[in-house]
Amino acid sequence: MKTYIALLRGINVGGHKKFPKAEQLEMLNKLGFKNSQVYIHTGNWVFESNEKEEALSLKISEAITQKHSWEVPIVVITALDFKTIFNSCPWSKEKKEKSYFTLLATNPAEENKAILNGYEFTEEEWHLTDKCLYFFSTISAARVKMNNNFIEQKLKVSATSRNYKTMAKLIALLPA
Repeated sequence: MKTYIALLRGINVGGHKKFPKAEQLEMLNKLGFKNSQVYIHTGNWVFESNEKEEALSLKISEAITQKHSWEVPIVVITALDFKTIFNSCPWSKEKKEKSYFTLLATNPAEENKAILNGYEFTEEEWHLTDKCLYFFSTISAARVKMNNNFIEQKLKVSATSRNYKTMAKLIALLPA
């Protein structure tokens, strides 16, 4: 069995798409996943399964749609890939601890990567790979132009962002 992390986008944010942590854990167990954990209420799941990422994403998406009648973008990634993304952050330790990681559901097309990389915003830095956009800014996250919606629109892929603290906590939940 492999350990996976599933990141749900846009639940329990601003009072929208309410999905309590206890219900999230219940869903993980009903889906047959093993050693399931939920970190905070915003859709950070750790679990074990024999299935592949694509099948897991679809299975979770269908279960959420059936229960709540809304769609949620989901990124499912192996624990190994998650750790690699975290450890490959190009920033210094000080910047890394203040950065965001936008995990991409699929690899973006080269032409879309080129479009995104053509933008420049004052006080915002990013580094794009096939799996993640590493983001650092000296301004408030609420004021940045390189937000999750912008990234998805330019790359034409689903994505979800997490801060350093959440990424580090999810890694701490993973089996050794």
